[in-house]
Amino acid sequence: MSRRYLCGALVGVLATAGALTTAFTASAARPTGTHAQSKAQIMRPLNFKPVQHAKPARPTHSNNLSYHGGVSDGSAGTIGVETGPKVYLVLWGSQWSSDPSGESGILQNFFNHVGGSSWLNSVTQYCQGVASGTVFCNGAGQAAGNPTGILGGVYTDNGSAAPSSPSQSQLASEAIRAAGHFGNATSSSNASVQYVIATAHNNNASGFGTQYCAWHSSTSSTAGNIAYTNLPYITDAGASCGANFNNLGPNAGITIVEGHEMAETATDQFPNGGWLDKQGAENADKCAWISSGQGASASVSMGGASFPVQSLWSNTFNSDRGGCVLSYP
Repeated sequence: MSRRYLCGALVGVLATAGALTTAFTASAARPTGTHAQSKAQIMRPLNFKPVQHAKPARPTHSNNLSYHGGVSDGSAGTIGVETGPKVYLVLWGSQWSSDPSGESGILQNFFNHVGGSSWLNSVTQYCQGVASGTVFCNGAGQAAGNPTGILGGVYTDNGSAAPSSPSQSQLASEAIRAAGHFGNATSSSNASVQYVIATAHNNNASGFGTQYCAWHSSTSSTAGNIAYTNLPYITDAGASCGANFNNLGPNAGITIVEGHEMAETATDQFPNGGWLDKQGAENADKCAWISSGQGASASVSMGGASFPVQSLWSNTFNSDRGGCVLSYP
């Protein structure tokens, strides 16, 4: 999920989205308006606390995601989805000398296996280069990708300590720094890239675990628009961010939460120009923390390994009525 900020000013309104309910989530901000092109930062926070909840209402066509026209990004053209997703993991700060839950290794293992999986393949039904309001691409435009080898690299930026509670602008600056580190110096080289800014144990941004578990965003730079995720040290929040959710183990939240943000960035790279429903929910928002029945979070096999993940929304499921799926097609 994301919230829109324009030069630091909130221009959204509070709302809940998709399968999330006020019974178990903090308020999420629903963006309005168009993508700002000057010094804009766009944030989609993943706001939830997992609990048992009722089965979602039966889907209808109106629940489906639609294309929101993309975001103009200089020489890269208009971007709505990641046609060839590439993830760069940034372990920010010398505080990563402590990693009690082994989150760095779990994340790298996940990124090394998730590409090409049937779980992530649901993003390929969404596309760019089509008219705003499109619901089914049907082969038109350029589809979001699901290639193997999604992990582009790991940047251990440990020469100094990261801020003890980094702000959104500091996280955005670290994403720009990471783009430079990996040599992604143009809008074209960042057009299908996301930077996961992972903060260390007990070194998370304000609001983590009480207002959100993670969020993804974008920021403008001389290298074009840059998509990034604020990924706190997930196990610091315990059950509030997925520990032992659906009996999937104490570290389950790590891949459930990051998988959520990765899939959303792939289908809405620079929020909110990609695929959202009428309430502003993205493909993972609509399926967050389902505890039983269709689309319940589970451990899914990916390239010979298994990882706890949530389901993702598919417009084409259930005779095109839409629904939450753990594999596609």
